[in-house]
Amino acid sequence: MIRGRGIELKNRDQLLVMRRAGLVVAQVHAAVRDAAAPGVTTGELDQIARGILARHGAGSSFLNYGADWGYPPYPAVTCISVNEEVVHGIPGDRVLASGDLVSVDFGAIVDGWHGDGAITFGVGDLAEPDARLSEVTRESLWAGIGAVRLNGRLGDISHAIERSIRSRPEHYGILKDYTGHGIGSAMHQPPDVPNTGRPGRGLRLVEGLVLAIEPMITLGSSIGITLDDEWTVVTQDGSRAAHWEHTVTATKHGLWVLTALDGGEAELAARGLPFGPLAD
Repeated sequence: MIRGRGIELKNRDQLLVMRRAGLVVAQVHAAVRDAAAPGVTTGELDQIARGILARHGAGSSFLNYGADWGYPPYPAVTCISVNEEVVHGIPGDRVLASGDLVSVDFGAIVDGWHGDGAITFGVGDLAEPDARLSEVTRESLWAGIGAVRLNGRLGDISHAIERSIRSRPEHYGILKDYTGHGIGSAMHQPPDVPNTGRPGRGLRLVEGLVLAIEPMITLGSSIGITLDDEWTVVTQDGSRAAHWEHTVTATKHGLWVLTALDGGEAELAARGLPFGPLAD
């Protein structure tokens, strides 16, 4: 169902299909993280993701994306961004080395419905500031997820993400030009989900709304620069970046993280938040 401002609300059956897409995303993240090691190329990781899509009969949300809007068609099924690359890094011949900080963004389509998520991890021995950066980003994602509730406001999510990051003693840059988004029968839908904002503002959150929440933060600049490939975004000052994302919905019973293997149950329980999956 489409409501005002182009917001798409999903029924129970559509949410269950999105959960299937989300599980493909979660399996790809686990497989790629396990395979990443010094000497492995980002292109080899992309091939692992392609194999998992094929085994599930799923489509890629990313492959050839952008062609309809005049961008070069995106040539891979994953976005793999390393070190100073924030997002949209194109996998290829780059060889991973110990100490690299890697973000993998991935989207899957099952029966016309999308799931989208991102993780960040280290290869080999990771420097403590880089490990801390990834964890702060991950925690801000879960702070945003924890602010999702029926009859709440979109700004509650944005504010929770920003507050989680700003509460740290270290300085982190929050990319403001790249936001989360609605998701469903298309990967990117209204509304945008900024990573900064004021509580109590914006769209009211209702049953059937599905959001991809995705903070991207850096050890320095909050400005991203797009490279000549027209896709890869790097930090303006060369500082390292992290990116975490989940696809999330709120049901009458609680929160359901569609791109987490356990639906988000463990993380939600650790935060005292209600877990509300739909039964098959």
